[in-house]
Amino acid sequence: MAVALQATTRPDLKNSTTRKFRENGQVPCILYGKKVESQPIAVDQINFVKLVRDEGRNSIISLDVNGKKHEVMVYDMQVDPLKNELVHIDFCAVDMSSEVDTEVKVHLVGEAAGVGEGGMVSHLVHQLSIRALPSEIPSEITVDISTLNIGDSIQVKDIIGQQSVEITNDPEETIVTVLVQPAEQEPGQVEEEGEPEAVQGDGEPQAEGNEEQ
Repeated sequence: MAVALQATTRPDLKNSTTRKFRENGQVPCILYGKKVESQPIAVDQINFVKLVRDEGRNSIISLDVNGKKHEVMVYDMQVDPLKNELVHIDFCAVDMSSEVDTEVKVHLVGEAAGVGEGGMVSHLVHQLSIRALPSEIPSEITVDISTLNIGDSIQVKDIIGQQSVEITNDPEETIVTVLVQPAEQEPGQVEEEGEPEAVQGDGEPQAEGNEEQ
């Protein structure tokens, strides 16, 4: 089910107007799609961040633009790396009856058996490319690593049959493996680079469109 988000139109693209929207807590956006005329809009930053954190980056959003609703997905988000604030959002109107290509976060569950033997978990692929109907896109793909011993790995081909969506990565690509841990480290799971903040989301539906600031 789509989650609702209110939007307002932006009368022009002047820097002064854009700055005024940001000062009022709104994020400049662009709405576009194959059957939707591109238009500059703005959404409340707090409401949008809460929606992404609660529902996920790949959720279907019922975007209400001055009373007219559009079923959309987030195509792109620009974030100020210093302030960790949203700068711009691209919303792409989707056809709920047509499949889209997007990326979904990989979530590892369980503790690898090899960790108890002095091994360490190396998480190599953090997002998988999938193809699915918009309503069937999962918020994440769960991979159970509890049976992995030192030297074992899980490749894309090992989980394809477990998923309800089509995974388009190379079947031979390794998602996670258990390696021999260097002597100077304590046994345990190696932490990879931290996941992006919730506002940066998990993936992007593949669609064509123009960004406007």
